[in-house]
Amino acid sequence: MNRAEPEHTRSSGNVFADLELSASDELAAKAALAAHIASIATHRHLTQQQTARLLGTTQPRVSELFAGKLAGFSMERLIRFLNALDRDVRIVVSRKPRSRRHGTRQVTRDGGGSMREGACGA
Repeated sequence: MNRAEPEHTRSSGNVFADLELSASDELAAKAALAAHIASIATHRHLTQQQTARLLGTTQPRVSELFAGKLAGFSMERLIRFLNALDRDVRIVVSRKPRSRRHGTRQVTRDGGGSMREGACGA
């Protein structure tokens, strides 16, 4: 029995880049920040209304955030939300490797591991 290999493409690690969306690094960073916010709220067993009060926003905006509708959220605003949830946010500037054409944005968690869905820890 000869099975054909399924056709697939290896991910770059950034689904937004794989989909060839502009500003893919920013989209990935915003998604990681939003996932971290949602993870904290879930871990604390907060309702969307309670989360909204803590973040100084409305429940519909929290619903959009948790659904990944991030167009109306700036990086700065997501960072302020994390601060409101008692999280420190550090921005580190470093040289890019010569092997890469452009600098990137990346969100990591304490310990240096990249934040991926489900790996946000609360």
